[in-house]
Order: sequence, then C-alpha cells, then structure tokens
Amino acid sequence: MPDTPTLRQGSPAKRAAIVRAALEVFVRDGYTRASVDAIAREAAVSKRTIYDYYGDKERLFLSALAETREAQEADFRRLLDRTLPGTTSRDELAVALTAFGRAFATEIARSAERAAVMRLLIAEAAHFPSLVRPDPEGRPVQRALAERLAELGERGLLEVPDPAEAAEFLGLLVTGRVDYRSWYGAVPLADGEIERLVEGGVRVFLRAYRQGS
Repeated sequence: MPDTPTLRQGSPAKRAAIVRAALEVFVRDGYTRASVDAIAREAAVSKRTIYDYYGDKERLFLSALAETREAQEADFRRLLDRTLPGTTSRDELAVALTAFGRAFATEIARSAERAAVMRLLIAEAAHFPSLVRPDPEGRPVQRALAERLAELGERGLLEVPDPAEAAEFLGLLVTGRVDYRSWYGAVPLADGEIERLVEGGVRVFLRAYRQGS
C-alpha cells in the first residue's frame, strides 16, 4: 500500500483563498464536474499548490467543508457569548434567548456561505453520506449550546435534564421556520419576519424548559 503523501499546511491566506474558491466551484459545478484547474484559477494559485496542500480533489472537497464549518463554529461561539452569557439572570432570560435566537437565525438567513454549503451538502449527500449523518459527538455548535443551557440549568433558570436534547430543540425552534421560509438563505426575509418567528420559538422553548413552568 503506498504511503500517504505528507501535505503542507502552507499559507493561511492561500488556504482561505483555496477554500473560498473550492466552495464556489463545487457549488456551481457539483463535485463530479468540478476541476482542480478551475479551483486553482479561481483561487489565483497554482494547481501544484492545491495538490501540495490537499492531495487530491476528494480531500480538497472534504477539507474545504471541514474548514468552513470550523470557521462557522468559531463565529457561533462568539455569538453565543455575546447574546446568551452564562451570567444571564432570571429577569433577562427570555430577552437573552430571543437575542440569541434572532442573531443566530439572522446569521443563517443572511449567510451566502452557509446557503452555499447547505446546497452543496444536499447535492452531494448520496456520494458522501457521512456529511449529512455526523456523529452526535461531532456537532460542536450543538454541544456549545448544550453546555450553555446546562449552565443556566445549574443556576436554576431552566430545567434541562438532557442539555443536548434541549439544545437541539432550541436550535430548531429559533431557526427551523427561518430555514424553511428562506430556503436556507436563498430567499430574503425581513427583520420583522425573523423576529416574529424567533419570538414564537422562544415562547415554546420556555414553556417546556423554564424552571417552575
């Protein structure tokens, strides 16, 4: 069995350019028709650089999705800390959950990159089923939200016997209808519509999980 070639980490700026170009070409052409030549032209790098960094087209595809998700996860953690801190008080809980839901749903509805990634995952799910059936332990966004809800539960603000389940429900309640109505970011939604959808989701969540409800 041949040895796996050692790949270069390379320049962060070049990696970011390659990831952006790869997503654009894969979304536009699909995995099968997309070529490394087209991605290299779009990224303004040599084809050899792409092979040195990623090895082959399949690794480039999977790595580009993984690196994009990692960046989105870092953005989510910053959003969570800004809108729903662990120090949230009982009086602030509904407002903080709504602020979190509004920011998260708006980011989803207005993110061209996320919409592109979702379309790509849907288009290629049959060829890469692991992309749409991730291990529950491999969902860092949901895990980060579960940890925050568990903190609020420990402080007596929420009843969350299963924080992972509560995080999944909250995520669905504040983003599910926004996803559906915006076609994962493809159709613009007004701020007022997003606000209304999120407020309804937060009301349902609090009826189920508020301490003493």
